Formats: sequence, C-alpha cells, structure tokens
Amino acid sequence: MSGLTLHGFHYSVYSRASRLVLHHRDLDHDWVEVNPFRADKGRGPHPMHRVPVLDHDGFRLFETAAILTYVATAFPGDTLIPGDPKARARMMQVQGIVDAYAYWPMVRQVYSAGVFAPAIGTPRDEDEVATGLAAAAPVLAMLDAIAGEGHVLAEQTLTLADLHLAPMVAAFTAAPEGAEAVARHPALARWWNWMRDRPEMAATDPGLPRKS
Repeated sequence: MSGLTLHGFHYSVYSRASRLVLHHRDLDHDWVEVNPFRADKGRGPHPMHRVPVLDHDGFRLFETAAILTYVATAFPGDTLIPGDPKARARMMQVQGIVDAYAYWPMVRQVYSAGVFAPAIGTPRDEDEVATGLAAAAPVLAMLDAIAGEGHVLAEQTLTLADLHLAPMVAAFTAAPEGAEAVARHPALARWWNWMRDRPEMAATDPGLPRKS
C-alpha cells in the first residue's frame, strides 16, 4: 500500500485532476468524499473547506498543482514534468491559466448552469451559460495558441498540463455550446480528441448526478 488518501468531491474537476495523476501512476489510494458545498462545511481537512487534499502517511497537501507535482515526482515513473525549460514553463503557464481564467467560466458557469443544474432538476440558466461562453473565449484562444506551439498539449507526451486542464475541458464540452467552442480551435480540439480517450479519463469519469 502507498499510504495515500485523497479527500475530494466526486464532481470536482480539481479532485478529478488529482485522481488522474494517481491513476496514471497506478497508485492505490483511499478516497474520502468531502462536499465543499455543504452549508456547515464541517468535514474535510482543508483549512478553507475546499478540495482536494492529499494525505501521504501523514504528509498533508492541498492545492491541485502541488498535489500533481508531488505525485508525479514522489513515486517511480515518468515525472510528467518536461526537462526542456520552455516546455516546463509552458506546462506551468497552462496550469496557471486553468486556475486563474478557465475554471470559473468553463466550469462554474457553462458546466454548472448548463449541465449540472438540469441534471439535478434545476432549470438551465441560459444567461449564465452565455456569460461563461463569452468569458471562456479568450481562454480557449490562449490554450489553442499553446497547443499549436507544440511544447505541451501536443498529443505526444503527457505532462501535468494535460492532467490539470483535461477535467475543465471535459466539463465544458459536456455542454453542447462548450463542445462547439472547443471545436472552433483546431490545435486545442486535436489535443482534446487525443486526451479524452485516454484510460485515465475513463477511470475518473464522474458521470452526472441524478435528481434527488
């Protein structure tokens, strides 16, 4: 046993990113479900009541980029971190873009309002979806330029950029409008066609919730 425990929310894209790196490394780990949207926020080890949190034999770590880097480097296998300085910088840039610019419009607006809400019986919020699509447009353009450059998101060598970004794009493209938006960016679309069929993606697919 690896002594690994991941505290996360089943439908969290950041929890899925952490699961992706664990599955890629083929690491046995325990899963502890933590819902950060609970009103009391009384569960979970994160000091700000967020997910994910990784525990490795008492070494507790949060922030997704830190978790991905730790798992990629603390266990045997390819590091998922490019040796070339330019590629490594682009990898870190993609991770920064995901956290700073992609998450809110692509996941909290387009996905949550357009896909997740109807799945649990809440009406689809068309205005929120439209706002998210507009805000996602420059983000997709940035990612398409990086994918086209070829250092990362290049359909050849898996890096932490792929694992950090893929859950966001999976959620975004679950909405038809999101899928159409990605399809309009050729390099990013090629990358996504390659990434979405990887075994790690199938193993971590959270599906959609059901109406309670």
